[in-house]
Amino acid sequence: MKYFDADFFNDSKLREMEDGAIEFNVPAFRDNRKLVALENGGLHNPSALVFKSSWNGESKISKRKSLDYPITSSVHRPSKDEDIAFMSIMELGELIRTKQVTSRELTDVFLRRLKRYSPVIKSVITVTDDLAYKQAKEADDLLEQGKYLGLLHGIPYGLKDIIAVPEYKTTWGSKTFENQVLDIEAYVYKRLKSTGAVLVAKLVTGSLAYDDIWFGGRTRNPWNIEEFSTGSSAGPAASTSAGMVPFAIGSETAGSITYPAARCGVTALRPTFGTVARTGVMSISESLDKLGPFCRSAIDCAVVLDEIRGKDAGDPSSREVDIEDPFHVDITQLTVGYLDSAEMEVVNVLSAKGVKLVPFKLNYTVESVQSILNITMDVDMLAHFDNWQREGLDNVYEAQDQWPVELRRARLIPAVEYLQAQRARGKLIREVKESFTVDAFIGNATDWELVCLGNLVGMPVAVVPTGFKSIEDPPKSGTRRRTTITTGIYAPPDHDHIVSLLSHHSTGHLGRRCWYFRPRNMLH
Repeated sequence: MKYFDADFFNDSKLREMEDGAIEFNVPAFRDNRKLVALENGGLHNPSALVFKSSWNGESKISKRKSLDYPITSSVHRPSKDEDIAFMSIMELGELIRTKQVTSRELTDVFLRRLKRYSPVIKSVITVTDDLAYKQAKEADDLLEQGKYLGLLHGIPYGLKDIIAVPEYKTTWGSKTFENQVLDIEAYVYKRLKSTGAVLVAKLVTGSLAYDDIWFGGRTRNPWNIEEFSTGSSAGPAASTSAGMVPFAIGSETAGSITYPAARCGVTALRPTFGTVARTGVMSISESLDKLGPFCRSAIDCAVVLDEIRGKDAGDPSSREVDIEDPFHVDITQLTVGYLDSAEMEVVNVLSAKGVKLVPFKLNYTVESVQSILNITMDVDMLAHFDNWQREGLDNVYEAQDQWPVELRRARLIPAVEYLQAQRARGKLIREVKESFTVDAFIGNATDWELVCLGNLVGMPVAVVPTGFKSIEDPPKSGTRRRTTITTGIYAPPDHDHIVSLLSHHSTGHLGRRCWYFRPRNMLH
């Protein structure tokens, strides 16, 4: 019992406990496993214990309205495909709408780039050629009929390969599921299909959504291919950075959006927990998992989030959130805090635009933030992959120091300690809410304490690229490799519009130099 921190029972009590476990507990365990644990991945039988991230009870629901995006005018088709590949969604959408380019032509551009650069970056699992051309034709045909579905109409994109698409492999990045085909249409895929967007690839997830190692190798950072992308949304981040897709959908349980976005120098949005339904998506933790976009700009992230958000019956934690229009908020009325870790260039840019910037610190007494997240994530993951572990499939996992170690340790976490961790999590959430005296704050996007805290609370964060610095120890012959500089903008739950607005304004003159990656950078 010492492994459970419960070695205070005498011998007679231990014998009594052993008899009771054999008679009552073990049969119940086995019955429950037969009911809900024979299929791996958590795609079925969601928990009755549902986490709600809203700080105001049930979120206000109103009739869904389109956001009033800044007008993109005078967009002309570039002469080079490479320049097309690095245009924003807003720009590509205008080219489609004005019929300067067809969806079929865009699909050709991005499929060629996916096939050309994936062997170098290792960011693609499956290229969905047939489906892409079918969806591109449908988008072009609709436009010819005078039907324009919106800004994503005809725009290619990629999905992290934990998101199910019928008739295509959903490998979860793992050799043990390399040939898995799920006859499930994930909610987020259905949403994007309804907008006329075109799926061109299933992108790399680290094996079982852990870090950047998968059965085909390890995904690299396009800005510096000697580095790895970090985080399990490695494929979406690297592919967007390299101009292989205009945008991609990834997921985060603990850093899998923030880390690869920061490493690869792209804008990303980890939304409020519950904003996007996760039906048809491999689950690590039902109270932590979130889906979010990787894009070239904050506006692009707002566009994509607006299209994929929503509630679905298959995900009890999902909600219809009444997201305000970020482009109708007066930025000069906001008070924004900045932590010691904030990029001061962003602080200065926002201050120059009339935002009130103040020094800030989150005050909370809970010292076990990181261990609360680890206990929650590991126990939940083991519940979704109990059968996988029992069958010994962890022995062939791609990185033996990752899930295999954590999930064996998780087997020794008693239910009472898991619930104590959730009670401590509740205390943390209450303290963070009381401490949140600003509209948003700026801080390091990859500070591990902040990553754990943000995910436990369910708050949104935008990862914002702000510039570059030279790599350490560059070759004497010179190099184009760079280290990207990023910051994070955090807001309370259900205030995704605030992080979108501040991200947009903070990259007014900084971000564009980060959007335009040139693939030759990979080769030097």
